[in-house]
Amino acid sequence: MEGMDLTTKDSKYIQQHLANERTYLAWVRTCIAIIGIGFLIINLHFNTMASGVAASDTLAKVIGLSSIVVGIIGLILTTVNYFRKGKEINEQTFVFSKMVILTLSILITLIFLTFGVYYLVLLRML
Repeated sequence: MEGMDLTTKDSKYIQQHLANERTYLAWVRTCIAIIGIGFLIINLHFNTMASGVAASDTLAKVIGLSSIVVGIIGLILTTVNYFRKGKEINEQTFVFSKMVILTLSILITLIFLTFGVYYLVLLRML
């Protein structure tokens, strides 16, 4: 065993791989939060007086369903991105993730805009 090099490609870039993992876990937490917000909106809406108005009921369902879909899409994209980044780190060919970031940002912005419309509908009810 003496004189043998026991390093692997991954061990040469430990700090970068650990940073990649921390970023992945942060995205996972974000996706869980997005899904949780969807469930929260649906539960709050249908357990309060706001329920019963067709427009607000529909918007609450859209927010809930879109939050779940965006959370799942985000989890898939970030998992694929995690493995791609690991390979790029080892090959020293790092390329930043503009499409993943742009896609998730657009989807989350659409959910927030739907939140705004939902609250405008609720304000008109009051």
